[in-house]
Amino acid sequence: MRILLVASAFNSLTQRVFAELGDRGHTVAVTVVDGEEAVRAAVRRHPVDLIIAPMLRTAIPRDIWSRHTCLVIHPGPPGDRGPSSLDRALHDGEAQWGVTVLQAEEEMDAGAVWADAAFAVPGDVAKSDLYRGELADAAVRAVLLAVERYASCRWMPRSQDGLPVRTRTYLRQEERRIDWESMPTESVLRALRAADSQPGVRDELLGDEWFLHGGHPEDRLRGTPGTVLATRSGAICRATADGAVWIPELRRCRTRTDPPGIKLPATLALGERLPPVPDLPAPLEPPPGPAPRTWSDIRYTECGAVGFLRFRFPGGAMSTAHCRRLLTAYRDACRRPTSVLVLGGERDFFSNGIHLNVIEAAADPAAESWANINAMDDLVEALLTTTDRLVVAAVAGNAAAGGAMLALAADEVWCRDGAVLNPHYRLMGLYGSEYWTYTLPRRAGAQQATALMEQAVPVSAARAHTLGLVDRLVGSPPGEFAAATARMAAELTRHTDVSARIAAKKAARERDEQTKPLASYRAEELRRMRATFFTPDAPYHALRSAFVRKQPTPEAAEHLAALSHLRLRPHPVRSTAEQPL
Repeated sequence: MRILLVASAFNSLTQRVFAELGDRGHTVAVTVVDGEEAVRAAVRRHPVDLIIAPMLRTAIPRDIWSRHTCLVIHPGPPGDRGPSSLDRALHDGEAQWGVTVLQAEEEMDAGAVWADAAFAVPGDVAKSDLYRGELADAAVRAVLLAVERYASCRWMPRSQDGLPVRTRTYLRQEERRIDWESMPTESVLRALRAADSQPGVRDELLGDEWFLHGGHPEDRLRGTPGTVLATRSGAICRATADGAVWIPELRRCRTRTDPPGIKLPATLALGERLPPVPDLPAPLEPPPGPAPRTWSDIRYTECGAVGFLRFRFPGGAMSTAHCRRLLTAYRDACRRPTSVLVLGGERDFFSNGIHLNVIEAAADPAAESWANINAMDDLVEALLTTTDRLVVAAVAGNAAAGGAMLALAADEVWCRDGAVLNPHYRLMGLYGSEYWTYTLPRRAGAQQATALMEQAVPVSAARAHTLGLVDRLVGSPPGEFAAATARMAAELTRHTDVSARIAAKKAARERDEQTKPLASYRAEELRRMRATFFTPDAPYHALRSAFVRKQPTPEAAEHLAALSHLRLRPHPVRSTAEQPL
């Protein structure tokens, strides 16, 4: 079928729906709209059989939904209505939630139901993580079923008449407000998680107004409620009425004279306002005994011959400091007596590459871009030159740009089947680095590597497996991915001659180095990146600025207009017999 996706942003859910429908042979077009007239214009441009709205803040006009079947993905179960459904579900502590695919009509969220899917809400997951994880999985199940039902021409959607209706109004900052002196830690965390990553919780801190983004519990530290107690890896720890929470990111509120701020690591955002509090790095390995509840963005554990280096950075972005700390942890992990090292977070983003927000906020964005890309390259080089053990990239969630290339530097890539990969840089006006000119053709073939870079399309995990970018698909819910990959790693050590594979890997790396040294790939990539970074009128600078401020660009609109015409061809991959597990 010809399907048009209309959305307010080409966000993670829109990308996943686009990729999943394309995998099933549908011709899918995408348009980002900012009002009813933009919806009309999109429908005039695209001959369609079906319109789907994965994430739409504007209403579909009557003259469109009365002539076309328009399916809206609502982030709530049947009968739920309102613009803050998921926020309120987390704010109210709902244990079960759902997604409904309903037909657009006059009253918002009141149309007939084509499909729905339920999911459990983990108690310690923030909204953005839940949205990309459990909710996205449920949404895809419901969308695929709705499309199948529509295509059959035999299924009639069911009216919501008779359903218990619950209309949830917009969750305003007044309701999100944190009373530090009276609210217990769990209530503070619930408020923070319901606002992550947008809109954040508005709060007064150190004489200014900020939006707080993210929240993690702290058991040991105590102090006067609301005060900053310590810092760690760019985050601040604030005291609550009965404990404390770590807040990784802040965004300055708009003032009459200043433009709205951008999300930054909390210590960077505060700058000189930050009081002289202790910096308390977390140990890389958790201490023995009952683990205290605290926050760390990098952790290392071991089980037999397998090491697990877990990392998780807000939004998947990796600043210069993130990269350097992860490289130090990686080198420490490589000193351990293991034969397999699994690299990646327990859930959500793997990595999205360099930290554009930190770069944008730097006094010299060009210099910070250069430092950041070199720090990413150092990390990728460390993976590529590890020849004494097998390295597995465990991709629990989405990966993009340099983050996708970081995964490809591993010996094997194990990817959750709900992840979306964007292995390209073009939409940010960059040539790219992270040794992609070595790793991407090695996996996908030279022709397909060029197509991936030039076409810049989101790729589903299943498609990435077909193209050779992923070695194993992990069919697990988001919360079970870490346990699943741990079992797979244990099986790898039991059922594979790991020593033989390590020896073969070392020999292959030596042959490749003789053919063309890694340093040559890096020098060629960085030469082009440096020219872009230090050219003031290069498109990268305007594209970066628009991206961090979530502003539309003509380049993005043109790219989306062309997406429906792209088709990727599979590249032959090694058989499982050649990749013994």
